[in-house]
Amino acid sequence: MGEAQTPLAIFLPVLLVVALTFVAFVKMAIERAAALRAGQDPAFYRVYLGAPEPEKTRAAVRHWDNLFELPTVFYAGCLTAFVLAAVSGWTLLFAWLFAIGRLIQSLVHMSYNNPNHRGGAFTLSVLGLLALWVDLGLTVAGRL
Repeated sequence: MGEAQTPLAIFLPVLLVVALTFVAFVKMAIERAAALRAGQDPAFYRVYLGAPEPEKTRAAVRHWDNLFELPTVFYAGCLTAFVLAAVSGWTLLFAWLFAIGRLIQSLVHMSYNNPNHRGGAFTLSVLGLLALWVDLGLTVAGRL
């Protein structure tokens, strides 16, 4: 695939992952509020010690945490591609694979939370991210 129609298109999958991050924040806040209403000790949230959070709340918190791990490498890759004017059709495809994989993973994690289904979506996103960086690396190497 050649050059993308508009390099700005690289920010569409980025916006999807950013939106997922804010949705995860809202979900986490809702779950924590529900846990407090159900009797969770508010002191727990001062230093995160004491009786553990309910499983549903912990899943929401863990999901929120996950969105500050691998996606940071995605953001760096997309920004690098844009700055280097290296956004190609392949770059966009790989960025969308990552974003869609994260979307599926989020939907599974925040609903029925089947580890096998979540793992498949995670694998799709990791492969998309790996391909994005290989594509970027080859592009940069080709310009040297």
